[in-house]
Amino acid sequence: MTPHAELEAQIDRWRGYVQRRQAISPADVEELEDHLREQIADRQATGLDDEEAFLVAIKRLGNLDAVSHEFAREHSERLWKQLVLVPEGPDGAGTSPWRELAVVLTLAVGAGLAVKAGLAWIGDGDALMRSLGLLVFPFLAAYFAWKRRLTGAVAATLCIAFVVLAVVLNVYPFAKDGATQMLAALHAPVILWLLVGVAYVGGRWRSDKRRMDFVRFTGELAIYYTLLALGGAVLIALTSATFQAIGADFEPVLEGWILPLAMPGALLVATWLVEAKQQVVENIAPVLTRVFTPLTVVMLLVLLPVLATAGGLVDVDRNLLILMDAILVLVLCLLLYSISARDSVTVPGLFDALQLVLVVAALALDAVMLTAMVTRIAEFGYSPNKVAALGLNILLLVHLLRAAWLAFGFLRGRRPFAAVERWQTGYLPVYGAWAALVVLAFPPIFGFA
Repeated sequence: MTPHAELEAQIDRWRGYVQRRQAISPADVEELEDHLREQIADRQATGLDDEEAFLVAIKRLGNLDAVSHEFAREHSERLWKQLVLVPEGPDGAGTSPWRELAVVLTLAVGAGLAVKAGLAWIGDGDALMRSLGLLVFPFLAAYFAWKRRLTGAVAATLCIAFVVLAVVLNVYPFAKDGATQMLAALHAPVILWLLVGVAYVGGRWRSDKRRMDFVRFTGELAIYYTLLALGGAVLIALTSATFQAIGADFEPVLEGWILPLAMPGALLVATWLVEAKQQVVENIAPVLTRVFTPLTVVMLLVLLPVLATAGGLVDVDRNLLILMDAILVLVLCLLLYSISARDSVTVPGLFDALQLVLVVAALALDAVMLTAMVTRIAEFGYSPNKVAALGLNILLLVHLLRAAWLAFGFLRGRRPFAAVERWQTGYLPVYGAWAALVVLAFPPIFGFA
């Protein structure tokens, strides 16, 4: 390792945090970094080591939110410029914003037409359920392939992966209403989303930072898409009420054209908004995580005694087990998004302790679910659904156990926050591998039943 490599890594993480501040320009970031390095050099001259010098320099530099607030007051026009839908001039990559908007709208229309064609041409409802993601996610990957200027090798790999998945989902002789068919339909979007992630990171999937950026993007996309969906629902309701008032039937147009075109199209538009207005949402993300983390902790602490007193584990309803798995996945998503929204250079605090409580509560719930699943398999035998659920819960158990251990070490000051981040992002491909196993291997193993 080169001298002061860890110090440079800390400065890089600090610079990344500063660059996400809404009111600080690239030139201001460079000026702040110069001040930081001067402070570090002064502290090192007094005999402090790299880590001590960095922490003292950060403290002397001042609270970054206060600095950002001061910049915002002095340069308020920057805030308004960031809220402009299509800014003037090219972006940092030299791409015309209007050209990018045209590309996004073209892909949005393409995704909508693909879904519309799928509804018309794929008569089998089961086949449509399996293939619906394949009609939308390739357009998202195409946007990032264009945006990130993917190399030919990475683009070809993504195309091959999409084609292989499409062939498997449509050629496998799934039994009508079979379990493996439903499992394939549920796990295929996980694979598709990770393929979109490869395009998002520009093919640099081994980069922890880029994987965390993708986690952050996923959370912000959910926020934007929800807002667009709510706004669209209001407009549709008003339009439908107007048509009803004049005695016209609006449902054929709504079901035949508006929903098939608008729902996938809105996903592309929301993606573009995240890319264009990322800094605006990043001010909301920490607030959301701090609101929903304690609420989720309360929910888990209420669920645990209820499940413990619900009777024998063999008699636990299967639908309840599925619901608990969905809650665990939601907790994991909240944990990932909370970590992505956290400043990596601040010291541990109360919210970090609360996140540890969240992980421990989720671990306890997962242990109950695993016990129930093993008991049901021992009592009634195995099935594709039971094996898939058992495998997912084992993956969650490993993920949460390691996350709890690292979070505990971070709270005690024995581990850097970077170790927590690396584990969270480094484990993501495991879920993709499991989803691929369920989609590709489970159907032939269980006779496509």
